[in-house]
Amino acid sequence: MTLLLVVILVALIFEYINGFHDTANSIATVVSTKVLTPRQAILLAAITNLWGALYGTAVAKTITSGLVDAKFVTTETIVSALLGGIIWNLFTWWKGLPSSSTHALVGGLCGATIATAAGNWNALIWTKVVPDAPWWKHSGILYKVVIPMLTSPVLGFVIGLLFMTFLYVLVAKWRPRTVRSWFGNLQLVSAGYMGFSHGQNDAQKTMGIIALALVAGTNAGVLNDAPSWLSFLRTPEVAGNQPIAAWIKITCALTMAAGTAAGGWRIIRTMGDRMVKLQSVHGFAAETTAATVLSAAAHFGMPVSTTHAITTSIMGVGCAKRWGALNIPVVKRILWAWVLTLPATGLLGFGIAHLWQAASR
Repeated sequence: MTLLLVVILVALIFEYINGFHDTANSIATVVSTKVLTPRQAILLAAITNLWGALYGTAVAKTITSGLVDAKFVTTETIVSALLGGIIWNLFTWWKGLPSSSTHALVGGLCGATIATAAGNWNALIWTKVVPDAPWWKHSGILYKVVIPMLTSPVLGFVIGLLFMTFLYVLVAKWRPRTVRSWFGNLQLVSAGYMGFSHGQNDAQKTMGIIALALVAGTNAGVLNDAPSWLSFLRTPEVAGNQPIAAWIKITCALTMAAGTAAGGWRIIRTMGDRMVKLQSVHGFAAETTAATVLSAAAHFGMPVSTTHAITTSIMGVGCAKRWGALNIPVVKRILWAWVLTLPATGLLGFGIAHLWQAASR
């Protein structure tokens, strides 16, 4: 019972870190364009993150039943997965790199589950095809992680490039002051949209992890002797077939909002300043593009990386400005962080779970 409560606590710590680690994703552009001060931007992001986190549960259900076989998941597995993700998030935050909290969590969960299953790779749900349905309704790592991981950055870059090109044509005869005035106001809307999409996608991942931990705890019988006031923790069926409990949604939403309020200045500086210089029209284009990609993915239950979506949208917008606008060395560092996130967190999750098993023998 104590271990299960520890799992929930660690999950909320991950959610809090996710809030300040990924805050930059939703507010970097609006801060760098000086439309809002950092404090104003963080307040906007916290409120819209909270709203988005309470909207829908498709991504949470993917985490609970679409990536790993629940029978191989224990409370120790969940703690190991979360610790792997937390370690990687703190490392990349320290380095000022906008890596993906989504893939950190997924990598840690997959690695820890393989360790718990004694190296059985079948513990991972690679593909789960729904007959006579389009590919985005299938589940499993291929359809919910790998394909979105490859397509969302491409969509972010291409749509950002095309949308910014369209805006250049639209405002070609406008006065610079008019452009700044209009898009400064419009960026308030796009920043709010970005914050909402971030909460809609990212907060739900931890909701799914907590629900998965409760399934594992219920299956292991650790809640059988729990006092009556903790009866709300019992999850009698597989979480993927159950609605996510209201208390899980509210707790995760508030925790992410609190983390968001703590800020993430190192990453804001990398994304909003060092990668490419932005003005309000560029910020509006990047935020609108990324938020649309994230909202579409959340609708289909795909745990897409907020980081990948906004970063590649900024890259696309920067290239529409001019191909030389990107700071290539910084872009290379970011891409390396993306490539390494899944294997690094997978190894961390596997290693922590393996050490835990060895210590308990």
